[in-house]
Amino acid sequence: MLNWSKIDTVLLDMDGTLLDLHYDSHFWLNVIPAQHALARGISLDAAKADILKRYQAVSGQIQWYCLDYWEEQLNLPIMELKRESQHLIKMREDVPHFLTELKKAGKELILLTNAHPESVMLKFEHTAIDNYLDGVVSTHEYGVSKEQQSLWHQVQKDLGFNKQRTLFVDDSVPVLNAAREYGIEHLLAVANPDSQQPHNEIADYLSVTDYRKII
Repeated sequence: MLNWSKIDTVLLDMDGTLLDLHYDSHFWLNVIPAQHALARGISLDAAKADILKRYQAVSGQIQWYCLDYWEEQLNLPIMELKRESQHLIKMREDVPHFLTELKKAGKELILLTNAHPESVMLKFEHTAIDNYLDGVVSTHEYGVSKEQQSLWHQVQKDLGFNKQRTLFVDDSVPVLNAAREYGIEHLLAVANPDSQQPHNEIADYLSVTDYRKII
């Protein structure tokens, strides 16, 4: 288990970590292929195949997370479409207690997300999760994603956290791998990012399905 006495700063991912990933999964895997099929006059299966190929081509890169990139690539009104599904945006039910207790314990809480700033603001509108946070960083400010070492060097330089006394929480194993490579001492994986999907098996990291169990 985590030794909270050795942790001062908690860096938190957003989608799948603080918020239910179902909204994003539905949007990128259902809404976008359907809209792509309509716009191109192709079958849904053909649209899904094309979209998945495009996703894989930029996986782990800042483009994958960039709404402007996808708007340009697909010629679709991405933010408008995201707002049409906004009723699905919700906080994980274990998060308010988790963040409240961390704040009471004097931990510094920083959101570190690959999400595009417009997406971040939309999520804040619907969850007010920013009220729990001491700081918010979208990797788009740096033009490079959390999967890349250069991002960690830049963020640490700007925020000044102590790598040995920092906990990083994320639902992506490749991102956790990057944080470990950089030297973040305390790492926690979220095994159930999407409420509509089975739990993930995570072998390499301490993992959690309910934050209330580790407080």
